[in-house]
Amino acid sequence: MRGHLPDENPGFVGRRTELERVSAALADHRLVTVTGVGGVGKTRLALRAAHGVARGFPDGAWWTDLGQLDGDRLLVALVADSVDLADHTPGTATTGLRRRLADDRLLLVLDSCEHLTEPCARLVTELLAAAPGLTVLTTSRRPLGVAGEHVVPLDPLPPAGGDALELLRRAAGQDFPAAGPAGEICVRLEGIPLALELAAAQIRLQGAEAVRDQLGTRLDTPPEARFDLLAHTERVWPSRHQTLRAAIGWSHELSTPLERLLWARLSVFRGPFDLSSALAVCTGGPLDRATLPAALDGLVRSSVVRPPDAGGRLRMLDTIREYGATWLDRTGETGTVADRHAAHFRGLARRAETEWHGARQLRWYRTVDAHHTDLRTALDRLLRTDPDAALDLIGSVAFAWSCRGRLREARDGLEQALVLSEARGRVRARALWALGVTLVLQGESDPAQEVSERCAREARNTEYAEYASHTEHTEHTEHTEHTEHTAHEEAPRGGRDRPGELTLDAAALAGLLALTTGRPMSAYVVVGHVLDAARGGPADSAARLRCHLVRVFALTGLGRLAEARRGALRLRALCQELDEHWTRTALEYQLALTGLLEGDPQAAAGHARAMLEGTRGLGASLGVALGLDVLATALAAAGDGERAADVSGTGEAYWRATGQPRRGLPGLRALHEKYTDTARATLGEPAYEEIFVRALTGLPQHGLDRALEGPGTPA
Repeated sequence: MRGHLPDENPGFVGRRTELERVSAALADHRLVTVTGVGGVGKTRLALRAAHGVARGFPDGAWWTDLGQLDGDRLLVALVADSVDLADHTPGTATTGLRRRLADDRLLLVLDSCEHLTEPCARLVTELLAAAPGLTVLTTSRRPLGVAGEHVVPLDPLPPAGGDALELLRRAAGQDFPAAGPAGEICVRLEGIPLALELAAAQIRLQGAEAVRDQLGTRLDTPPEARFDLLAHTERVWPSRHQTLRAAIGWSHELSTPLERLLWARLSVFRGPFDLSSALAVCTGGPLDRATLPAALDGLVRSSVVRPPDAGGRLRMLDTIREYGATWLDRTGETGTVADRHAAHFRGLARRAETEWHGARQLRWYRTVDAHHTDLRTALDRLLRTDPDAALDLIGSVAFAWSCRGRLREARDGLEQALVLSEARGRVRARALWALGVTLVLQGESDPAQEVSERCAREARNTEYAEYASHTEHTEHTEHTEHTEHTAHEEAPRGGRDRPGELTLDAAALAGLLALTTGRPMSAYVVVGHVLDAARGGPADSAARLRCHLVRVFALTGLGRLAEARRGALRLRALCQELDEHWTRTALEYQLALTGLLEGDPQAAAGHARAMLEGTRGLGASLGVALGLDVLATALAAAGDGERAADVSGTGEAYWRATGQPRRGLPGLRALHEKYTDTARATLGEPAYEEIFVRALTGLPQHGLDRALEGPGTPA
């Protein structure tokens, strides 16, 4: 099945009537909203309903968790990401998303809309108008207020019924009788699922009778006294919401002082977090590296923090995180902990950039992807409080984001930081380089040209200033001719006439832009000039390796195929030695293209499959689309029209996921059209089109699996 839905919570109990009501509403209405108080089970019900009706939507059911957003600036980007749209379009924020959904029949689930009700209402209205086959299911504490919205209110489980007791039994891992303390707990907590889960965690630690007695003391007090900290005099909370808040407050009281402090500080994480991040952000005062792990274990045992997933990442439910955030605000630490959070993820971003060139590239690439939500949170914080640091953070991760297909987010962050920050030098040159690459990948050649020129000026001025400063310092400290000569030799970032890393990357950007606009000679000249003047070889830095990569592609474009292939094979062997993935994948694409131009479609197909393996590992939709195009061309050139049609249809599906029409290097486009026409003529138009459409409308990942079935990578 197409689409993406999270796995269901094994603790789902009852709700047969409510499930039937939501399922029926989805059959009759294009917008259905499940409403209810926090912790009542809206997410679980929506997920169960989405799984149940998914087969009725040919283009799948897709899930978006909006709880990780603290504002609407990234709303469209998150929804686009959730429907596998690696939005490469340069237009307005919703342009690519509307195109992606326009012709599809799918279910889009937006979970936790309550803090973004108005932005969600605007987005849903726009998408429903643009996509006639779209159905939207949302969860929120209140309706969106959109015309045609069908609201399904969700109440707690019947407190005295069997479902509430069964949920408590499953969560506690114990079999309670219907009569007794467990039944009283269900009644006192009014059947609210989240409150029952918190109580179950305490039952495992203290027993049902002790929990019943404590809840009796807690909940028998007047509502305004249960929750002094979170009482809002300006509004009246519904009774059931007061019960949930009291239950969370009770769990808070039962936590140790260190656990309560950690609970508050962990609320700064918007996404999943691991122990190392918790240690970096939440230590201070009595919470240190020795005491924090035990406090975290305690929060997991009491169900305040969800147990770690297979990757060791933990998380808090939104309702519980909101409670911790209010405590953090009361302690006066909100700004301090948010600054530590931002500093930690800025450091993580810089480490990832440092590790890009070498054996740890893939590991850190995946780390950046896993922490994407909190990197965005840190960036937003720094844009408000320290724009220079924001420029440093986004400049460190933007290239990885672009490789992952997050072009709109990369561009948005870079452009904001470049406007707000007054920092000059390396941090600005690096950000301009990353912005230029992003613009090239979006097909925005004119803005990319302007940014490329700014990048080159900033790189040149920075390296000259560093060289002059280094020379002046040396001349003041050492007066001998030998020492002055040595200082010039050891200047860390190039000499007066020797380009450093910034200039090398600026040249690689200019060369990339030239290649994508059909000017291989310009690309060859610009990177050749800096490589001839620079010291070192391609293994010495990522910038040097990128320049060598551009030169290989330029040689291909110039028709110097044997020279290009020899250079590519040397670079590929070097990348294998370094365990470098990104450049190696790009080289496989170049070798596939060279094979086609040399009339060796079998070799081209093998290199194309190697490229596809690499791009799939990197999660790069644009790279997959490019690789499928070159593979389809190779198969058609080899006379395998049926497989060419199948791969081409899958490629079209991936191109649509980027929001862009098919494109690529000019030489490949001409070959693709030539051999595709040949395959159509050989098979016959109806047969070719049938295979193509079947692949286009099938599961893209299944089509990719079929495409990868074939001979191994050639030597």
